[in-house]
Amino acid sequence: MTETQAPVPAAQTAAPTLLEARDLHVEFAARGRRARAVDGVNLAVGAGEIIALVGESGCGKTTLARTLLGLERPTSGTVLYGGAPLAYGSRALKTYRRDVQLVLQDPMGSLNPRHTVYEAVAEGPRIHGLPDEEQVVAEALSRAGLRPPERFFLRYPHELSGGQRQRVVIAGALALNPKVLIADEPVASLDASVRGEILALMLRLRADLGLSALVVTHDLGLAWNIADRVAVMYLGRIVESGPVEEVLTAPRHPYTQALMSVLPESPERVVLTGEPPDPTRIPGGCRFHARCQVLASGRAEEAGVAQRCRTEPLPVLPSVQTAQAACHYG
Repeated sequence: MTETQAPVPAAQTAAPTLLEARDLHVEFAARGRRARAVDGVNLAVGAGEIIALVGESGCGKTTLARTLLGLERPTSGTVLYGGAPLAYGSRALKTYRRDVQLVLQDPMGSLNPRHTVYEAVAEGPRIHGLPDEEQVVAEALSRAGLRPPERFFLRYPHELSGGQRQRVVIAGALALNPKVLIADEPVASLDASVRGEILALMLRLRADLGLSALVVTHDLGLAWNIADRVAVMYLGRIVESGPVEEVLTAPRHPYTQALMSVLPESPERVVLTGEPPDPTRIPGGCRFHARCQVLASGRAEEAGVAQRCRTEPLPVLPSVQTAQAACHYG
């Protein structure tokens, strides 16, 4: 893949579930119709576990992440934290967001250019009334790899490199001692030389602090380097999931195979035709069938499943540790 030669080993036993989506649906009004941005998702993040949520732009992964953060309310289904359904009152959400923190992809957009590094990292502790503010900020910056932290207190975002800015964003999340990070494309805006440093930082935070993470990305190379498990999302639903080395070395769903084919070491390039279908008009049968290379090539017909691909919907995948795919052919 990229940057390392082997994936992070998946845990041998399932960790206790910390954050969970259970039969989650999120719909939005769109041009007089209902867009099913998240259309039945089961996903569990264990303590100390890193899960990569991958898929094309528009597949629903960011909406799912926002819903897990409590920024969107599900149309149906449940978000659970520590086994209890998420409450949406302002006080309950404030408490929840101490434990579950967001790391955005664009540090320049996340950081106020008029605020120093100290002010940026201190914002969360002030909102939550944490004592010993200066010590909290210094510890968070140190954990994020900005040492000595005092050297960065009075700097402004424009005085930092891209990697340093991303570390400040991560420090802002760490200042609240969270249990879960939800990272939306955390290295997408960084140079290749810095990407590995930020990925190594996230792995170190997991090792040192026991942090869990849901990493939202379109980059399967990133998933290979950082995740224990991967969940592949298409048109609002997870279509394949499992331990990262199983899913990415032997993908079963044609969509995952197509995503994998763009990597430099892939022996064969799969070119998907067309754009993902409109989430207000999700097709019948397998939701991927209109773009599926297995169906288009005749292999599904040879296997006797082509008609099922076109007409028979697949069930929502359960939240399990083992590898699974929602595919009539695979």
